[in-house]
Amino acid sequence: MGRLVVSALIALGAAFTPAHADEAVQPFSDASKLVTIGGAVTEIVYSLGEEERLVARDTTSTYPPEAEKLPDIGYMRALSPEGVLSVGPSAILVMEGSGPVETMDVLETSGVPLVRVPEGYDREAILRKIRVVGAALGVEEKAEMLARRVKADLDAAEAEAQKQADGKRVLFVLSMQGGRVMAAGKDTAADGIIRMAGGVNAMDTMSGFKQVTDEAVISAAPEVVLMMEREGHRGSRDVLKHPAFASTPAGKNGSLIRMDGSYLLGFGPRTAGAVRDLASALNGSETVTE
Repeated sequence: MGRLVVSALIALGAAFTPAHADEAVQPFSDASKLVTIGGAVTEIVYSLGEEERLVARDTTSTYPPEAEKLPDIGYMRALSPEGVLSVGPSAILVMEGSGPVETMDVLETSGVPLVRVPEGYDREAILRKIRVVGAALGVEEKAEMLARRVKADLDAAEAEAQKQADGKRVLFVLSMQGGRVMAAGKDTAADGIIRMAGGVNAMDTMSGFKQVTDEAVISAAPEVVLMMEREGHRGSRDVLKHPAFASTPAGKNGSLIRMDGSYLLGFGPRTAGAVRDLASALNGSETVTE
């Protein structure tokens, strides 16, 4: 997950507004040539066993691995109408927050049926995504069965996390470009997963993703620093030696966790596993990927 992913997460964190759960979704009249935009959307289609409909996906749709064999129509926050329509879709499923706005306007007037899947960062948001996708594809019963399985798994994962939780203060760092810390506040996927795993967001006094001063990080006193795993990233010692972290409990104890970004922040069918893995890492300090 590179610079484009960082930009998308910032935009989603800044602009997220929950959709109404009772919004009616009409099934596509023809979903035989489906384009999915958004990693969680694509993953749900596969989890429903409806992957044979897919003709293309966006760059964030990398799970399951078979999805990467599909044509890539571009990054969800930097789409072009030509790229999406070039594969001749009969229907489009798009995650809320995709763009730019101009592209979405063109797609919505293109004549190709389009359904927006509401974003969100908690258990109910995941279940809503599943049900919206299922309704759009006309497989409500399959979606309800999947939603029940996912809900049971999420309930169990959160219960396990709360049992072992000691309320560690976690600071999610999105990037450190130019030595400036870009951290996650409320209304972000990072905040949601930290809470589900039994932690406390050390930056919960702000909203969205923002650059913060070294003084703000020191004042937040994180016990753990959480980051996305990326190719070519700096080692944990270098990150925690940064002036913003060096004097914090996380810096002193060398507590840094790195996890795959789409797995950690995707809020799709795999989120229960991410909750378990993060909770285990928070309480065992064993998941540091170098």
